[in-house]
Amino acid sequence: MQTAEDILKEKKRDMITASPDQTVRAVLEAMHTNRIGAMLVKRADKVVGIWTERDLARDILIPGFDIDTARVGDHMTTKLYTAPHDTPIVKLQEMFLGLFVRHILIVQKRKTVGLLSIGDVLRASLLEKDLQIRKITAAAGWEYYENWGWERERGLSGKRGPA
Repeated sequence: MQTAEDILKEKKRDMITASPDQTVRAVLEAMHTNRIGAMLVKRADKVVGIWTERDLARDILIPGFDIDTARVGDHMTTKLYTAPHDTPIVKLQEMFLGLFVRHILIVQKRKTVGLLSIGDVLRASLLEKDLQIRKITAAAGWEYYENWGWERERGLSGKRGPA
């Protein structure tokens, strides 16, 4: 069974972070360039929050909110949830569903090593299930027996149906 660390390796992406002093526009541009929907906010190598597209959707309704002057540090989410790097995929799914969150920080030895979204975990889970189904189908399907060669070994013609 896959773990958080396995999913992070498959993502093959460095952690993109922002400073709390950056403007919302600057962070949005970085998110657009990197094709991501959330960005960790760090101060002096310590994660202090996360800013997401959902934060923008909420904050845009604040009277006077301006993406050119608003600082991400003033609008980020500071309540962060973490999971150890060796957390199994099933446990991650339970965390996302139970906590009603979209992102979980992955930690190893008290250091943040990555960020997983519910989409990352769902994708990995579906790929894992698809592989399991393919293996079962291959083991139980007719193709398995055709490739096994039992007809040739028993001197059968390979024709199906009445002779």
